[in-house]
Amino acid sequence: MAVILQVHFPFPGPFGDEMAEALAPLAESIKEEPGLLWKIWTEDAERQLAGGVYLFATRQDAEAYRRMHTARLEGMGVSGIEAQILETNEALSRINGGPLARAES
Repeated sequence: MAVILQVHFPFPGPFGDEMAEALAPLAESIKEEPGLLWKIWTEDAERQLAGGVYLFATRQDAEAYRRMHTARLEGMGVSGIEAQILETNEALSRINGGPLARAES
């Protein structure tokens, strides 16, 4: 069963197009993470927060990524990281158009 990993943390910026340009190499590396189906990047410039919503194939993949990502952020001096892993209800998600796979149409 696919699982969602939600992560957010304090982030001073940049945001928007500047964030996209600055973090494109990171996004390219994230797409190669084991078990990652997709990631939606999140940001809130007003509240100075960033993060993402990820769909992983398994809880084990999500846990491994959470540990690595938390360590990476802490290594960059980021604190206040919040992360949680949640199971998906695929039947209800399909009713509402939830993207449960990388290439679903």
